[in-house]
Amino acid sequence: MTQSFVHLHCHTHYSLLDGASRVPELVGRVKNLGMNAAAITDHGNLYGALEFYRECKEAGVNPIIGYEAYVAPARRGEREARRRGEAGFHLTLLAKNRTGFQNLVKMASTAFLDGYHYVPRIDKELLEAHKDGLICLSGCASSEFSELILKDQLDEATRLAEWFHRLFGKDFYVEIQDNGLDLQKLCADGAVTIADRLGLPLVATCDAHYLTRDDAAAHDVLLCINTGRLRSDENRMRYGSDQFYVKPPEEMYAAFPKHAEAVRRSQEIADGVDIELDFRTRHFPVFTPPNRKTPEDYLRELCEAGLTDRYGPTPPEAARARLEHELGIICRMGFASYFLIVWDFVRFAREQGIPATARGSGCGAIVSYVLKLSHVCPLEYDLLFERFLDPNRSEAPDIDIDFCQDRRERVIQYVKEKYGHDSVAQIGTFGTLAAKAALKDVGRVLDVPLERVTVMTKLVPARLGATLGDALREVPDFRHQYEQDPLVREWVDIARRLEGTNRNASTHAAGVVIANGPITEHVPVHRPPRKGDDAGSRAGESIITTQWVMGDLEKAGMLKMDFLGLRNLTVLDNAVKLIKKTRGLDLDPQKLPLDDAKTYQLLQARRREGRVPVGVGRHPRAPEADEAGQHPRPDRRDRPVPPRPARRRHGGRLRQPQAWPCEVGLPAPRPQGDPRRDVRRHVHSRGHTDRPGRRP
Repeated sequence: MTQSFVHLHCHTHYSLLDGASRVPELVGRVKNLGMNAAAITDHGNLYGALEFYRECKEAGVNPIIGYEAYVAPARRGEREARRRGEAGFHLTLLAKNRTGFQNLVKMASTAFLDGYHYVPRIDKELLEAHKDGLICLSGCASSEFSELILKDQLDEATRLAEWFHRLFGKDFYVEIQDNGLDLQKLCADGAVTIADRLGLPLVATCDAHYLTRDDAAAHDVLLCINTGRLRSDENRMRYGSDQFYVKPPEEMYAAFPKHAEAVRRSQEIADGVDIELDFRTRHFPVFTPPNRKTPEDYLRELCEAGLTDRYGPTPPEAARARLEHELGIICRMGFASYFLIVWDFVRFAREQGIPATARGSGCGAIVSYVLKLSHVCPLEYDLLFERFLDPNRSEAPDIDIDFCQDRRERVIQYVKEKYGHDSVAQIGTFGTLAAKAALKDVGRVLDVPLERVTVMTKLVPARLGATLGDALREVPDFRHQYEQDPLVREWVDIARRLEGTNRNASTHAAGVVIANGPITEHVPVHRPPRKGDDAGSRAGESIITTQWVMGDLEKAGMLKMDFLGLRNLTVLDNAVKLIKKTRGLDLDPQKLPLDDAKTYQLLQARRREGRVPVGVGRHPRAPEADEAGQHPRPDRRDRPVPPRPARRRHGGRLRQPQAWPCEVGLPAPRPQGDPRRDVRRHVHSRGHTDRPGRRP
């Protein structure tokens, strides 16, 4: 008979600096071990839930989404504990269907927003309100159930088990573990006694924090990074064994020779889990037009008014035809409300005197231009609408808006006031242990001299995304030290195992998500930890952030907006105000000519000090305008290597002749019938678009 087993208690690297298993590798490991399901149970959060779900589905593994909740000793609002270990007990919760998943989302959010004290905490009241669709395991050695057993308070532990059984019924299981710790054996003995007394089912789990036994040393170093201790410190936190890994079924049966049925029960629990998440429904906020108009009609009305404003009382036929084409696609794809939402907060910014403008592919839409989201005419500069919104794809459009850096938060506050504070959140992100960071952190834990850490770190290739494996392959000095010095070998080997592991939760610099109704109906939220947060509550903090990253939010059907704070807009705004104050002139930067010869002469003469920055600080002399009146772009000259075509055009010599098909200078309008534009539009209309996220 095949020995079946499913891991129901797994921590990933989303248990920040406590779990070392990256999600794809975890799913690959359980798949290779022949398991048909696996659970994710990170500490107090659902950070990795969607990534885990997606990876499992792709691998043909049944995803069991759960988390190891922290349960407050009394009520979640009370903050009597004076240290982290006293703030909350562990409890294993698993979703068995979509209802259970939604309840996990609500509890994981409330734990951060209402119950945070050292850790995000729920309480028994919250459990009672959100018990539907959940499976409850009594927890590890840090659970309330286990603590009562260890205190030899079996009667109290029995009453607690009875309470859980009344709440969850047949979906409550007494959890036993054996990762090689005597403490776990004591907990298991008491748990078995109580389960037999009450007739409750046992389930055996493995508290997995890393993939294999070989990862134990790296995980130990990760704990030292977490606690800020050296590995040589005798009094530091330790797990006490090297068995907290994803064990194969045969090892689990060997660990519980008298409780084989409890090991098999993990498979029975997994077989009863069926979570099908909906990635097709959009949860976009609803924009309500005035006078009971439909979003489509109101968008068309605004665009018609904007067309006249931009092009005059008799707009060119090309502009009107382009507008009709774009509106047809936008309305057919159901994105009229999206454009109205963006128009509304950009309108607010404009009325408040906050500089704002679109960037990226959104400028290719004439709808953006006539709504004054962007200030670039797509016809004049031959920009493609299909590059921004492809009718052959279902993804929502993405208009990135730059705001004055100093007043960006005012616009976000307006959005919160309009759609509800509980419907808006900033987007979460995670800092990882990249190659150099892993070397530095591991080197500190191993007490490697700082000078040597600095030398080795500088040897890592400086390019974006370079890994320690790249350093070993490409840098002879790095490889030589690795091969000759056993200390360096251990140091680099551990750093490579931890490379790419999440280090901390943070907030995306620009991303904001807006939901239709309370955001916790769809997405878990939190408040990213900041320095000093371990001391207690963050109830007065205003920044609420999603627990999921941008890509996961888009897949979940959420509306994502980029509110970018741009320093150059702030500089321009301050310059306009200063001119008004000192000279009494009202200037509109959008109406300044782009072909002013004197301006380019000023820049060519290197006279830039005290003026609006156009580069990164270098001051090469720019070539003169040519006979056709084409002015070279001085900002391009500020890059490390000046463009070769400009040197060729103005008499310079190239070491190696090179053909350039384009001119350098201010872009000249192309004829409306330009065949190059038609070919590109045809390519886009056939679905051959750029990768998502790329900008022109």
